Amino acid sequence: MNLKYSIISTLFFLFTNISFGQTINGVIKDQDNNLLFGATVYNNLNKKSAITNKEGAFSIASSKGINKLVISFVGCSSKIMNVKENSFNLGSIVLNNDSLDEVVISGTLRQVSKLKSTIQVELYTDEFFRATPKASFFEAIEGINGVRPQLNCNICNTGDIHINGQEGANTMVLIDGLPLVSGLSSVYGLSGIPQSLIKQVEVIKGPASTLFGSEAIGGVINLITKLPENVHPFSIESFTTSWGELNIDLGSKYKLNNASGLIGVNYFNYSNPIDKNGDGFTDMTLQHRVSVFNKIKTKKTSLAFRYFYENRWGGETNWNSSYRGGNEVYGESIYTSRIEAFGKYDISENLFIQYSLNNHDQNSVYGVTSYNALQIIGFIQGVYSKKIKNHNLLFGATFRYTSYDDNTPATTKKEVTSPTRYFHSGRVES
Repeated sequence: MNLKYSIISTLFFLFTNISFGQTINGVIKDQDNNLLFGATVYNNLNKKSAITNKEGAFSIASSKGINKLVISFVGCSSKIMNVKENSFNLGSIVLNNDSLDEVVISGTLRQVSKLKSTIQVELYTDEFFRATPKASFFEAIEGINGVRPQLNCNICNTGDIHINGQEGANTMVLIDGLPLVSGLSSVYGLSGIPQSLIKQVEVIKGPASTLFGSEAIGGVINLITKLPENVHPFSIESFTTSWGELNIDLGSKYKLNNASGLIGVNYFNYSNPIDKNGDGFTDMTLQHRVSVFNKIKTKKTSLAFRYFYENRWGGETNWNSSYRGGNEVYGESIYTSRIEAFGKYDISENLFIQYSLNNHDQNSVYGVTSYNALQIIGFIQGVYSKKIKNHNLLFGATFRYTSYDDNTPATTKKEVTSPTRYFHSGRVES
């Protein structure tokens, strides 16, 4: 009896191994027909996994039923396949490159695949900046090759951004494709952009003045903010440093009738004078900054507002606000108040208008020397695009108005700079 039972058990074991102990084989490639070495294959049914060899081939155990294979590789989109128990050779499996799905705007003023952009655009997602948290976008962008934030003042720590060695005046910084950061704000306006609201950053290295005007001779940095529907209901990000810096980012979305909204608040405080080199001056500028951002989106239009206030100072470590503008203790103090409004309206499928208005008010003293300035910039641009067979026609017209006044002899007569007008030429792409 025991012998009979053993024979039956052995036959059943062999039968199950033959029937359900088979392996699933295949070869993994990318869209360029390159064999992928090190791709991961995971069978969700029996919890087994395998890794492809140098020829892109893999072999993984099969189980009775529908085997759910999850195939992944760095730089490619993951693929899920449901494989029946009697399928043993899957042949070639193609994974899509992530770069093909990346959408950029800066090269053509419209959303296109990164590979189809006529101008080379580098794309950096929010994960890139989250990997090394910084107190401001001005500091975070130093991780991009060829882009260098440069401090122009060792005491007040103001600066600009250089691309491939070009001066900061030749670098245009955009928010959602609009020139909000220029003139006075190129020095102070980059500090209060909440990183939690940035979806991606697009960088053009080299002349892009055909599309963006003379300020883009050195290059363009375009900050794309997130859409309200693509963010969490509420988020908070915070960090501090051993020097006493405190940074807090708050984000939330909301619904308002047929519109969806996104609101973000950035708060930064550093109020601990440190002098490690013993020269009697602060090693890092003290800052107290608040920035509030609100974006509303409907089917045809989007509108955003931002308010920014900052109080920064640097100088002798025993300086305080009572010495502001005096000669008893040297200090450089800057009050900045800034209001921005910008948006976009889709007139039709091929025609849209985008606009912006910003008011930048600066009150500063450098020792006993005062510098007060008020700058107002208005911008409106119409863009028309049309696809004709294998060609894309892009045509646009731009109007920009700049008003600037300060307490220097250059504007003693309270003269306002003349409006600046651009008209972009037509453009045809194949």
